[in-house]
Amino acid sequence: MGKVDIIDLTLRDGHQSLLATRMRTRDILPIVEKFDESGISTLEVWGGATFDSAHRFLNENPWERLREIKKRVKNAKLSMLLRGQNVVGYRHYSDDIVEKFVLKTAENGLDFFRIFDALNDVRNLDTAIRTAKKTDAHVQATICYTISPVHTIEKYIEIAKELASYDVDSICVKDMAGLLSPKMAFDLVKALKSEVGIPINVHSHYTSGMASMTLLKSVEAGADMIDTCMSPLSMGTSHPPTESIVYALNELGYDTGVDLEILIEIREYMMKIREKYAGYLDPLSTIPDTGVLVYQIPGGMFSNMINQLKEQNALDKLPEVLKEVPRVREDLGYPPLVTPTSQIVGVQAVVNVLVGERYKVVTKETKDLVKGMYGRTPAPISEEIIKLILGDEKPIDGRPADLLEPEFEKRKKELEEMGIEATDENVLLYALFPQTGLKFLRGEIQEEPFPPVAKAVSGKFEVEIEGTKYTVDVQPA
Repeated sequence: MGKVDIIDLTLRDGHQSLLATRMRTRDILPIVEKFDESGISTLEVWGGATFDSAHRFLNENPWERLREIKKRVKNAKLSMLLRGQNVVGYRHYSDDIVEKFVLKTAENGLDFFRIFDALNDVRNLDTAIRTAKKTDAHVQATICYTISPVHTIEKYIEIAKELASYDVDSICVKDMAGLLSPKMAFDLVKALKSEVGIPINVHSHYTSGMASMTLLKSVEAGADMIDTCMSPLSMGTSHPPTESIVYALNELGYDTGVDLEILIEIREYMMKIREKYAGYLDPLSTIPDTGVLVYQIPGGMFSNMINQLKEQNALDKLPEVLKEVPRVREDLGYPPLVTPTSQIVGVQAVVNVLVGERYKVVTKETKDLVKGMYGRTPAPISEEIIKLILGDEKPIDGRPADLLEPEFEKRKKELEEMGIEATDENVLLYALFPQTGLKFLRGEIQEEPFPPVAKAVSGKFEVEIEGTKYTVDVQPA
């Protein structure tokens, strides 16, 4: 049996999945050296929503978090999740912002860039990958996994070959909704190893309850790296537990290089963190949502739809919305359901149902998706839908970022005119988050208090899909 590298996501995706990305740096730093001693190959500690959450809610400088962690970690690589042209924000940013951000991040000690695009449009990864390749960091290109008539193994191999042409160090299969089954994982990894031939990393959320099986079958098929979270922040909408996966792989003869005894020490600390942050923990997020296997709707998207319907006193419309989501997704070219496309599809489905006429009211985000402002959709959108949503407007053909003017110098000048120190880090924070970033730089943000323990939404809903009746039973834990 070969070597399998463990990538532990506890200090980024773990608390993003279960604790609303609210873990404070002061609670991260005491345990990072113990993580570093454990033999875990890579620690994901930055990116995703952490950059936003740190400055917006915690009054923390995200750059300082990275630097402080780097001071304490000597053996493991430090990893981040980068949303391609979206960087760590929620829209496309100009190439000069992407380039400056990647270089400044590497300068601050990041060793491993995981770069993805919600639509798997490689054009949206181009600048980030090319820039990351100029650093000494490991550059990992990412394929977002989803299920649709156009998302075949052949299609994923096609995307992987395009990504491999950038001479990236590895490719990640990113299963953000827990839809990757053990069999599909085995077949897909086997095909990627055979056809593309570079190291493969599998990342699978526990949402449907399959992820541990999925990781094991991935390893059997030749996966070189797998993603896990320490048990106190594992499972539910998070990931398989690091300790269990390491134990199972070691027993099967794989070399993880991880010391289980040290993991148990880390677990004790993380249990205290889970207790401290219990007010952020939605009990529903800790339970596998097997409904995702039927609806293919990630848990966060599902809860967002419930909240939207509750606000409109229309919770009884949930069955109609659940049926409308796959129709909207098909209309919009089968985008993977990950930020921001999951929100775009979900909100449009709710609007269609509440208005009572499909696309009579269209959100700006839906228009932008159809116009091509987010990139190329996996399947072409029909002329009929384009006309219905855009009217006489025409979609763009090129890379969305080509329409953006350089921003960095402009933002730098604005900060200088406001009398704020215009370091590269401050300019990037302001450019990515003009409103909350500016408030942070002015010292106007206060750390939010810890909330009381949350109460879960509950209820029972009937839905019929393709002639079969299902019950969605949402109860407090």
